[in-house]
Amino acid sequence: MRDLYTRFASTVLFPLHEAAKGHGTVAVRRELERTQWLGPDALAEYQRERLAGFIRDAYARVPYVRTLLDSHGLKPTQVQDRKGLQRLPLLDKAVIRANTEALKARDAAGLARFNTGGSSGEPLVFFIGKERVAHDVAAKWRATRWWGVDIGDPEIVVWGSPIELGAQDRVRALRDRLLRTRLLPAFELSAQNLTRFIADIRRFRPRMLFGYPSSLALIADHAEQSGMRLDDLDIRAAFVTSERLYDHQRERIERVFGCPVANGYGGRDAGFIAHACPAGRLHITAEDIVVEIVDAAGEAVAPGESGEIVVTHLATGDFPFIRYRTGDVGALDPEPCPCGRGLPVLGRLDGRSTDFIIAADGTVMHGLALIYVLRDIPAIDQFKIVQESLSHTRVLVSTAEPLPEGLTAEIMAQFRRRLGADVRISIERVSAIPREPSGKYRYVVSRAQAPGAAPAAAAISRT
Repeated sequence: MRDLYTRFASTVLFPLHEAAKGHGTVAVRRELERTQWLGPDALAEYQRERLAGFIRDAYARVPYVRTLLDSHGLKPTQVQDRKGLQRLPLLDKAVIRANTEALKARDAAGLARFNTGGSSGEPLVFFIGKERVAHDVAAKWRATRWWGVDIGDPEIVVWGSPIELGAQDRVRALRDRLLRTRLLPAFELSAQNLTRFIADIRRFRPRMLFGYPSSLALIADHAEQSGMRLDDLDIRAAFVTSERLYDHQRERIERVFGCPVANGYGGRDAGFIAHACPAGRLHITAEDIVVEIVDAAGEAVAPGESGEIVVTHLATGDFPFIRYRTGDVGALDPEPCPCGRGLPVLGRLDGRSTDFIIAADGTVMHGLALIYVLRDIPAIDQFKIVQESLSHTRVLVSTAEPLPEGLTAEIMAQFRRRLGADVRISIERVSAIPREPSGKYRYVVSRAQAPGAAPAAAAISRT
């Protein structure tokens, strides 16, 4: 019965949903499932042809791209391959902020506004068109099917959102019910809620899991400590993303849930860059994304050498990401994957991780629960959240002008809603947010410990 409904959901319900939104997701996924078996040379040529068309289109439609090429004395025909692409400067968040309107295609319609979580303390506002959405969803869908599961299979999603998950609109809630997706809030991982979540998982009997690796590891740890089994549910895979996946998290999730962990790498800005196949290798979505690994000077490094991951997303014609700096460090693997797919492999990845925050009552929350309060406030240029103790949290903000009293009061109220009514919130205006010794920003730092120093909370702090 499950297989029949999954087939109905993946071949009828979801395609109708995507078609109603004007997304060509189904056709894109079918093409991706064909091209993944091309040999490396054929796939590289496929990518080159797409890159050439993408640059031609962007030059014709996007004011920023026309100005960029003209200022470098380049014609679109000179930026048709990786070598030509490398004649262009790297794109970073500051450039996007300064050229947001010029980056929009003149004829773009139906652009959706998005923003990043602000891992550097500086959230980025950008726009996504329907083509980009369709290609990103199709890439994730293809990777899901690598593991023998499909849209419509029962799925538990441990995730967060800018608003409480209970406030989802009715259309989305109905879609999730029809596609058999159950959401558990990653912001509310108290011991009491963890026990309830585990009971929900046992009743729901998902075929797959999706979420932050730290959240799934925390659920697994609580289940193990409480003597509650989760390895007898026939879960096929646990898909994790958004944070760096640590070895101890992988081991714990696989042992407790009795399923392999499939890592995914990407972001709202850069798109779905790479997904793990059952052979354990991270395959780059090369049909849509050109990945470069560059050194500090922006020059390409040899395969196997580490450097910053830079991406060009070929489905972003309405708001192009060309040579976009992700801020992550990784390396390409020169060896092909034994699975037989011609997709290139990201051999090493050192992505960002997000700290957890502990509320006064012991609830463990994803750091994004507080980041979401600040990240989209135009008056705030940079921010950093420092939880000194369960009773005191400092919020460092860099602003051009002092924040209005009403806005300050609203930020404090939002923080207390999450941390506790009696928690002291100090908002401190600073000239700039200092970097960590590593050279990176940390936007959330928690020095607090949960009441009783629970082992699960301690494990999170070590990540």
